[in-house]
Amino acid sequence: MRMAKILSKVAPWLPSARRNPGAGDALTSAIRVLGDADSAALRALVSLDPVANIFMDAQLDVTGSARPGMGGSLILGRFEGSLLVSACWIGANIVPINITAADAEEFGRAVKSLNRTFASCFGPSEAVMGMWSVLVEGPQQAFSVRPNQPLMTLSGAPCVEPAPMLRPSHPGEYDVVLPACAQMFEEELGYSPLTNGGSFYRSRVRSLIASGHSLLDLDANGAITFKAELGTVTPRATQIQGVWMSPGQRGMGKAAGYMAAVAQYALGLAPTTSLYVNDYNAPAIATYTKVGFEEIGEFATILF
Repeated sequence: MRMAKILSKVAPWLPSARRNPGAGDALTSAIRVLGDADSAALRALVSLDPVANIFMDAQLDVTGSARPGMGGSLILGRFEGSLLVSACWIGANIVPINITAADAEEFGRAVKSLNRTFASCFGPSEAVMGMWSVLVEGPQQAFSVRPNQPLMTLSGAPCVEPAPMLRPSHPGEYDVVLPACAQMFEEELGYSPLTNGGSFYRSRVRSLIASGHSLLDLDANGAITFKAELGTVTPRATQIQGVWMSPGQRGMGKAAGYMAAVAQYALGLAPTTSLYVNDYNAPAIATYTKVGFEEIGEFATILF
């Protein structure tokens, strides 16, 4: 079953990392696996764009190092002389860091040489699509390619009055939050994350609630009207994910107020909040624009 295959790639990814290279190992003439000594250079690279590089910024906050992870994760770096100019996080997913169109194919060849399987590749569009031009000939087939996803940010007060009802969820609401998260996921990707138990997904939802990064509003019957998560949080930026309105509440003009409340909450944690959205989702883009989000770039996502 395709769904079981997809979920098996999310975590752990050890079965696909039997031939794991170590720190310092070269994968191409200019790309090698980073190690402890490269940590400061990687932080400097991430700092060039802490919004687009928020995933790696958050990883560094946790690990504190560029060295390979215990679970098999790697960070590949491309050098010009001794200068680190671009990088790529390799784990359950592929995440480019400051990769340009000029070096994306070389990273694609480096990733392909690892002979691993992945759940996704996401990040700035020119990097993702450049890598995909090589990985498309690799061992995995993509079930969805989304090349144009506007990256939008907000750094000031929302332009719409925030909905006062929105609040962080609490652990006792897990059984209410999980089905809404799963429904949003299925609407977006076409399959349920809870197939075969969905232990990783369940753990992720619990973690978001515990950290105060799960936001919601409930109706009089205790059902979720609206929910969203801050999927990634650093001192420099947040990234909003999982935006979902109950089907019965859609088309009533409520989304902008809720999104303004999400943004207001996020801006209490970091000076900039961001999100990326499929280019064909015109209603969502219109809502985000109304709230005050501005498009600053373009992401792409490959789902395997």
